[in-house]
Amino acid sequence: MTTEDAKPDPEVIEEDAAPAPAAADAAPAKRFSLAGAVAFGVLPVVALLLAAAAGYLRYEDSSRRDADTARIESVQAAKDSTVALLSYKPESVEKDLGAARDRLTGSFLDAYTQLINTVVIPGAKEKKISALAAVPAAASVSAKPDHAVVLLFVDQTVVVGTDAPTNTASSVRVTLEKVKDHWLISGFDPI
Repeated sequence: MTTEDAKPDPEVIEEDAAPAPAAADAAPAKRFSLAGAVAFGVLPVVALLLAAAAGYLRYEDSSRRDADTARIESVQAAKDSTVALLSYKPESVEKDLGAARDRLTGSFLDAYTQLINTVVIPGAKEKKISALAAVPAAASVSAKPDHAVVLLFVDQTVVVGTDAPTNTASSVRVTLEKVKDHWLISGFDPI
């Protein structure tokens, strides 16, 4: 065989060779992947929604616990303060009612101070009046962390001098404000 015989025939090469792919055909075709859509689209949205729901539920739980705590504390403060406001003895009336003033705030403090100084203290000393209050029942009407309204049923026994005791029963709507971690009465309205 001669070197000329070893050379390939140009016509044969062109027929046997496959055509060269175009540049666009060289890159693999992008296919839609359901797993990719879920991983990069749906899962982050679901995670964000779950985080938002957890945050909201935690806020609601905290708010309810704060309201429950306010309800319990304000009812007890209303009961204790009402007994202090309405109970006194003639020999210690100034001390008894003066101490009760520490449980009040706002315009009710001013009105109570004026009432005890002009009417109650002089009357108790002059006529030997003593009073004893009790709260047999109480219920929260509304409670927030810094404001509450409580309904009280109050029994009060009053003795004037040596007369027989008189008993009175009443209902009172007590409004309280939380000031420096203490529930103080800001309103005292008989019903």
